[in-house]
Amino acid sequence: MSIDLDAARGLIAEVRAAAHARGLKPLTVVVLDTGGHVVAAEREDGSSNGRFAIAHGKAHGAIAMGLGSRALMGRAEQQPYFITAVTSAVGGALVPVPGGVLLRDTEGNLVGAVGVTGDTSDNDEAAAVEGVEAIGLTAQTE
Repeated sequence: MSIDLDAARGLIAEVRAAAHARGLKPLTVVVLDTGGHVVAAEREDGSSNGRFAIAHGKAHGAIAMGLGSRALMGRAEQQPYFITAVTSAVGGALVPVPGGVLLRDTEGNLVGAVGVTGDTSDNDEAAAVEGVEAIGLTAQTE
C-alpha cells in the first residue's frame, strides 16, 4: 500500500507548518509513492525554480535505495563512485543530502517518501520528520 493523495497533501501541509514555526526559508516538498511516482508536490512562493528537482531527487533516491537521504550522504562520503553510479542508473534523480525521508506505517511497511528542500539540509530533514510524525507515520532518515 502506498501513500494516497489526501495523506500526501496533509503531509505537505504539516511539513510547511513545521517549517513556518521554525522560521525556515521557502520550501519545496515532493511526496512519492512506493513506486517512485509523484503523488503531490508544492513549491512555496520564493522557493527557487530548481528546488522541485532537488526535493524529487532526495525522495527518489531514498525510495530507490531503501535508505533515507542522510544515510545516502554517508554512503557518498564512503563510496563516492558507487553513489555516482547509482545516480546515473536512476536517471540523475538521487540527491544524497538530508531531506529525503522514507515513510513507514504503524506496522513498519514502506508507504512512500518525502523530499524537502529550501533551507539547510538538516532543517529540511527536521521539517520533513515533524510533518511525517504529525500525520501518524514514522520517518526513516537512515
